[in-house]
Amino acid sequence: MNQPELLVQIDGVSKRFQSAGGAVQAVNDVSVAVRAGEMVALVGPTGSGKTTLLSLMAGLEEPDAGAITLLGRRLDELNADRVTDLRSQAVGFVYQRFNLFPGFTVRENVGLPLRLMLRPPFDAHQRSGQILTDLGLDELAARYPGELSTGQQQLAAIARALAANPPLILADEPTANLDTNTARQIMARLRALADEGQHGVVIATHDLRMASQADRVLNLRDGALVKETVMQPGRATREVLAELM
Repeated sequence: MNQPELLVQIDGVSKRFQSAGGAVQAVNDVSVAVRAGEMVALVGPTGSGKTTLLSLMAGLEEPDAGAITLLGRRLDELNADRVTDLRSQAVGFVYQRFNLFPGFTVRENVGLPLRLMLRPPFDAHQRSGQILTDLGLDELAARYPGELSTGQQQLAAIARALAANPPLILADEPTANLDTNTARQIMARLRALADEGQHGVVIATHDLRMASQADRVLNLRDGALVKETVMQPGRATREVLAELM
């Protein structure tokens, strides 16, 4: 039986940033592979490297060491324009702060990735409308981000990430600052994307209950991968949470 498509692979990747207090080792010799049909959760304290690792997977940051392969292409073998083109086709990024444009309607925000790919306006309009329908967000289409609740803004951000039907969905703290019911709704949507088998989903989260719904949980500390937990379906939540601590 063939394995699902390998979407992103990082091998021995490290990334260091300079700050006022000196050098910070954000990611330290991490190797991870993500395939279609799975959800992977990154957990760890603030500053453990979760967001930086997502940015490296997306080609938004360049590593100081190691290699990143996205849809079979080594990013260090591509120039900046080709990395951007590949990212637009391969990755949908859900930002913690949504990054919706306040002067655009929800439908226009969702269609923006397609416009950046030079798709005709009619195609972007049709595709964004279909995604909003699929997510049950039709009533939000003509609203502006400032007219939405926090949960609705996050759902709109997820819809935008799906606009170009990218195989890899990266979500940075997608349930942060949301009420419990909305957080469950968003997590269920991301879980469903992975279960469809065409997408791989990677989430960075502090919420172990949300992480427990992933197929694998990667614990990061001080930029290093210190533990990987493969989740077993059907286990009691209390037992799973104890294992993740």
